[in-house]
Amino acid sequence: MDATEKLLKELTEANGVSGYEKDVRAIMKRELKKTTKEILTDKLGSIVGVKKGSKDDVRVMLVGHMDEIGFMVKEITSDGFIKFLPLGGWWGHVALAQRMRIVTSKGTVIGVVGSVPPHNLPPEERKKVLEIKDMFIDVGAQKGFDVRKKLGIRVGDPIIPDSDFVIMGNSKMYLSKAFDNRVACAIAIDVMKKLKSSRHPNIVLGGATVQEEVGLRGAATLAHLGNPDVCLVCDTGIALDMPPNSYSKAERLGGGAAVLVYDATLIPNLGLRDLVIKTAESKKIPYHLTTMEKGGTDAGRMHITRFGVPSIVIGPPVRYIHSHNGILNRADYDNTVKLLVEVIKKLDKKTVDGFTS
Repeated sequence: MDATEKLLKELTEANGVSGYEKDVRAIMKRELKKTTKEILTDKLGSIVGVKKGSKDDVRVMLVGHMDEIGFMVKEITSDGFIKFLPLGGWWGHVALAQRMRIVTSKGTVIGVVGSVPPHNLPPEERKKVLEIKDMFIDVGAQKGFDVRKKLGIRVGDPIIPDSDFVIMGNSKMYLSKAFDNRVACAIAIDVMKKLKSSRHPNIVLGGATVQEEVGLRGAATLAHLGNPDVCLVCDTGIALDMPPNSYSKAERLGGGAAVLVYDATLIPNLGLRDLVIKTAESKKIPYHLTTMEKGGTDAGRMHITRFGVPSIVIGPPVRYIHSHNGILNRADYDNTVKLLVEVIKKLDKKTVDGFTS
């Protein structure tokens, strides 16, 4: 593995559902200290490193988010099964029959998501999407075995998909949980590394937020703390190059960085959008434009902070987001890093002022 693959492995395999991002934040802090002398954290746990360039009259914020979708222990039944609630957006069939890690006061407990077997369901029930409320996690429940005392499980414990980072047979492809959005955490770190040896006419605040998947919460507090003049949010695009859209020309792995032109929480600043497009084309960096009619990203909160912050979302497309296993193409990762670095180099005061003139 090269350095980027090792970083992605460490970040994606870390436990860090919304509200429980401590392990991921420790990795971010360690890596940001290598390239910046100043670290800022808000009181929710979001973090950025501060990299000063040749001028200090423009503050550029570059962030991903640390949290991944997961679950929380809601109830422990009398016979030792775990009822749970979702942290972030889940489709019921994606969660069914998957292994889970429950992080308890006594350590990590492995379980599996169970439900009523299909053999015992009437035909009409089999056709329905099973809801999370009707599922449970089996941690080896057995009469006389008290999971509270023996395993330390209690209501409020975080539950994380049990899935490791894998370099696939096609070595350009990576498989893992939590690419949404640990891939952006890694990208932010790599961009800050690139800027260490590059001139840029601004101050860059690079890092990651908390609790994006449950309402863009860390974005609001971090933007207030960092007071950016412009914001580059890095998040995953949604790849569509699988059946029935196997030949999608735009939303495909290998299609370059996804530049979001619309989502349910953001219409990006048009001047910033055009700068990103012109930069990609002039530097011959592969990219594509994309939309997301449902859902949003941290930019949805960042761009309405204080008097407003020109914002845009850029990131690599990923297959199967909001599941236990996403697939990422390394070239898309590298091209996203290149594009963000080149855009940051152009964000001087005259340019940024022009976004709102």
